[in-house]
Amino acid sequence: MELISQVLVLEPTSQVLGKEPIVPFAILLVVILVIPIMFERLRLPGLVGLVFSGLVLGPSGWNLFQSDSPMINLLSDIGLIYLLFVAGLEVDLEQFRRQKSRAFGFASLTFSVPLVMGTLVGLILGYGWNTSILIGSLFASYTLLAYPIISRLGVVNNEAVTVTTGAKIFTDIGAVLILAVCVAMADDEVFSFAELLTLSGRLTIYSVAVVTGFDWAGKEFFKRSGDDEGNKFLFVLLSVFLAAVGAQLIGVEKIVGAFLAGLAVNEAVGEGPVKEKVVFIGSVLFIPIFFVDLGLLINLPAFVNNLDTLKLTLLMIVGLIVSKLIAALLTKLVYRYNWQEMLTMWSLSLPQVATTLAATLVGYRAGLLPLEVLHSIIVLMVVTSTLGPLITSRIAVGLNSSVAEDPPLPLSDQKAPEIDSAFTIVVPVYNPHTQQYLIEMAALLARQSQGKIVPLAIANAAAHMDAPQLEASLQRSERLLTKATAQSRVLGVPTEAVLRIDDAFAQGISRAAREQKANLIVMGWGKRTGLRARLFGNVIDGVLWASHCPVAVTRLVESPKKIQRILVPIENLTAPTLQPVQFAQMLAEANQSHITVLNVCDRRTSSSKIAWRRSHLSLLVSKLALTNAPEIQIIAHENVAQAILQAARLYDLVVLPFIRNRTSPGGLTISDVTTQLASQLTCSIVMLGEPQRTQTNVITSNTVTSITSAV
Repeated sequence: MELISQVLVLEPTSQVLGKEPIVPFAILLVVILVIPIMFERLRLPGLVGLVFSGLVLGPSGWNLFQSDSPMINLLSDIGLIYLLFVAGLEVDLEQFRRQKSRAFGFASLTFSVPLVMGTLVGLILGYGWNTSILIGSLFASYTLLAYPIISRLGVVNNEAVTVTTGAKIFTDIGAVLILAVCVAMADDEVFSFAELLTLSGRLTIYSVAVVTGFDWAGKEFFKRSGDDEGNKFLFVLLSVFLAAVGAQLIGVEKIVGAFLAGLAVNEAVGEGPVKEKVVFIGSVLFIPIFFVDLGLLINLPAFVNNLDTLKLTLLMIVGLIVSKLIAALLTKLVYRYNWQEMLTMWSLSLPQVATTLAATLVGYRAGLLPLEVLHSIIVLMVVTSTLGPLITSRIAVGLNSSVAEDPPLPLSDQKAPEIDSAFTIVVPVYNPHTQQYLIEMAALLARQSQGKIVPLAIANAAAHMDAPQLEASLQRSERLLTKATAQSRVLGVPTEAVLRIDDAFAQGISRAAREQKANLIVMGWGKRTGLRARLFGNVIDGVLWASHCPVAVTRLVESPKKIQRILVPIENLTAPTLQPVQFAQMLAEANQSHITVLNVCDRRTSSSKIAWRRSHLSLLVSKLALTNAPEIQIIAHENVAQAILQAARLYDLVVLPFIRNRTSPGGLTISDVTTQLASQLTCSIVMLGEPQRTQTNVITSNTVTSITSAV
């Protein structure tokens, strides 16, 4: 310890850090963990905090890190490749197919108008044609940073929103291809049309080979890999870096290959645990390091003291905002959208993050973009990533959905694939200490719907069916099922116990539920949460991904038979969000309980709007034709979670929505509001998970905005 102290005294801190690479890596991990959380509490994007951290830690600040550090360069390059790969991977091909003609129309306008505007900005400031066109291409793409807000508001199916989502594939491809051409020709002093044709030909052949070849290889490999998520994960990573190497071999930037690889394996990966793990690894490690490295490149004195840089930054911000507004206005005139839809499209297409920053860094490293352009683009990112979501949150409220909002069938009326099958509730049993309450909950619901309970035990499969560990697992499962069957019979409901041998609990539960034609799965709360659950997944997570029916995830602090007052918070005033009300009604009728449906609006909402919300919510609930109409409450509060927590003090049970979205980009499992409630509520909780079977379902989850939601 004394020797270390002497070294620290004698040598500058930066030299000590340079000799021990594990130290800067540890600092990076602390920055990645802490800084985004701090900035999000200030209602600023977490990625802005990461860039700011690079500024503070770099040459313009404490000088702890250097941008030319081999370790930083390697991790940043991986983050750069990962950023464009995830951008391609999370392109919503289904949204694109639904509105491809109009998506192409909007993409043409929101790409070409900013491209021309950015090129003019570059030419006005004295840059050459190659640099000016590249600046224009930086304006052309956009990042759906406000998509979680649209999801929370329940308007993802509005035509203007789906068109904006689908158009992103065209703008990203266009921006990446222009980058490839501009950088490849950066070394040529004289424009060569023949060379351009040659490069275009190589790029076209390469793009077709990657998109078609990797798509075919991915589907074939995934088909033969079964449930081996590890091999699938490695195949996806191999695809990314093979495509990046291939891009460099034909003389274009590696991020072009990464983006095309993302498009290629998009459908093969689909929406599932493999994609979640791929995105997770990038979003928590490599992509944040890329943003920190971007901050290291900022020369703060040069930016502040250079009047030309300030003028360039102002021109870029104004040029982007105006050009995107003109593109949205032209789209309104062509497709006859209303003003609210036009402004929503404009605000959604404003944020410049993923493709823009990646292309800027590549252009800067290639010597095509000067330092002042890099500074201006970073400021542009900060402004647009803050302004775009802010405008969306104000404009998109009340945006009409393009799909009819018919009330969903009550849980007890939902038919399984076979007509006239009994209402079936599958109850996975594992923990003997919580099993009693789970069976009681299922019994109340089954008795009310004249259905049956299927206690389900999963025994972990082994390589050999006579393995001692499998025999022990079977014996334990049989004991659990015997106890569950006895408990169910005491409660007076039909019971049909099922013992299944399977490789994994989640797959076993979802498969058995499908085989039993289940209408509902009732599960206890798993212990694995937080970072470990996000990385490796958990049973609940897996069941929600695969389940064909609703899943009630319960944390019961007392017997369900004692529940007398039930609170159901509803965030969106749309019919498809009322499934938790139907679930609560089934339980209330069994217990003769009282239900309150709660909606929390902004504190600044006027009394007339509050009255309208109460009337509208009452109308929606009345369409459910419930036996006993629940009480409707509207609370004006600045914090949704705090308002629900205060109201929940008077209730025995809170029923929350827990919708797993299989199509939205960048979404995590549950909303930030639900996360806060789950950790602070002291009463019993039921989180009703609804599988998203079709695009017509409305997403009600206020998706947590992670680093990957910037992609």
